[in-house]
Amino acid sequence: MRDKTPIWKAIANALRDDLVQGRYVQGDKIPTEASLADRFGVNRHTVRHALSHLIEEGLLRSRRGSGVFVTAQPTEYPIGTRVRFHENLLAAGRIPDKKVLSVEVRQPSEGEKAALKGTERVCAYHGLSRADGQPIALFESVFPLDRLPGLDLAFQEVSSVTEALKRVGVTDFTRASTHLTAIMATATHALHLHISEGSPVLRTTNLNVDPEGTPIEYGRTYFASERVTLTV
Repeated sequence: MRDKTPIWKAIANALRDDLVQGRYVQGDKIPTEASLADRFGVNRHTVRHALSHLIEEGLLRSRRGSGVFVTAQPTEYPIGTRVRFHENLLAAGRIPDKKVLSVEVRQPSEGEKAALKGTERVCAYHGLSRADGQPIALFESVFPLDRLPGLDLAFQEVSSVTEALKRVGVTDFTRASTHLTAIMATATHALHLHISEGSPVLRTTNLNVDPEGTPIEYGRTYFASERVTLTV
């Protein structure tokens, strides 16, 4: 038998959806504890628990004597044939930033090898994407080193995929496919994205190709769903 969702968590999810849907935007004051208690038919202690959870996630902030306010609204992130992290966030009015977690050279998995149409070594780039200093996505991208020698060295100097690819001769690339799935955050996702384990995460599986249609990048990105609105 499936366990019931705790009431406070259901309230937190409902308020998070309010933020995602734009009912409250950055800087807005949300209704009082008493008003929310009436809305959800619970006591103020239960509402306070839900609000504390959203404050810990960085979505809300409490101002003593004034109330609780929206810290940020979801970042618009278009998914199309030309996906560029830096450009997408600048267009949304956010300051982009990437943290390199690790870069390694290894053998590809069977799935990676099939997606990249054959390669004996890949450069695997693990990183964290941030908007205005707040983590929004955890990603792993793999590149065929047989076709892109020196890419691992480029990532030691730059965090931008676009810039690193330029350094090994790839001046342009486009998105060939994107598969979107909703999953629950693992402990690792939660740690890096500053969310709770089990929170909703949007996972995209991506394939990028060069102008000749040759696969050059295959990977997965895990978006904190309450902080990003993906537009296809």
